[in-house]
Amino acid sequence: MHVPLVQDLLSKALFWSMFKQRSNQKELLDETEIPRELLHQNLRELEFINKWLGGIAISIKGLNTASSNHAKICVADIGCGGGDALAGFAKHYRNKNESTQFVGIDLKTDCIEFAQKTCVAFPEIDFIQEDYRTAIEKLPEITHVHAALFCHHLTDNEIVELIKFCQKHRVTLVINDLERNPLAYWSIWALTRLFGGSSLVKNDAPLSVLRGFKKREWKALIEKANAKNYKISWQWAFRHLIIIAPNDN
Repeated sequence: MHVPLVQDLLSKALFWSMFKQRSNQKELLDETEIPRELLHQNLRELEFINKWLGGIAISIKGLNTASSNHAKICVADIGCGGGDALAGFAKHYRNKNESTQFVGIDLKTDCIEFAQKTCVAFPEIDFIQEDYRTAIEKLPEITHVHAALFCHHLTDNEIVELIKFCQKHRVTLVINDLERNPLAYWSIWALTRLFGGSSLVKNDAPLSVLRGFKKREWKALIEKANAKNYKISWQWAFRHLIIIAPNDN
């Protein structure tokens, strides 16, 4: 066999193997110590990407579906980052003249400070810097947990734990996260370079896709957590919207 042909076959095999299973490589955003200005720049970049790719609209669609039988909802946004999703929720529900409350939860001080500024016009949004489990334990009024672009930062076992936690507390879990897809990978790789993104977003945005999920993987994780009432749907810009309601008694 000719050497160029062998090299071509090897390169194709390596390319497709990237997407065969989730990457376990940690993102830079998961580091405990990130320079404040670099983190804030990254949060602004993620807000831009989320806005133009319709990520917040997907989450609102999920919350509308999940809350159709609730007179009033209180949503905990875990891994709330820069707070852009919370601001989007508050605007949407104000326009519907509905009484809603929101809580942004994040481990990073700099994220909470940035999110508070983003959401300063919305008194219906509170913030807690804490692990989501201990925070929600203190908030019995929570009806829904929202996790957008959060689960791909977790291991499979941590995702199962999150689902079980929501089942235990009988709250509906709304997940909006990335599909592991070659087109999504190369698109975001090109986009973050075309617009001169930070070193954080150039590294993490494509890696986030590699840490994303196939539909069958979501189904396996949900069933491993023994959740019964769920719906998984593919959304534009290579996302999955997952709604997991509490099991029937």
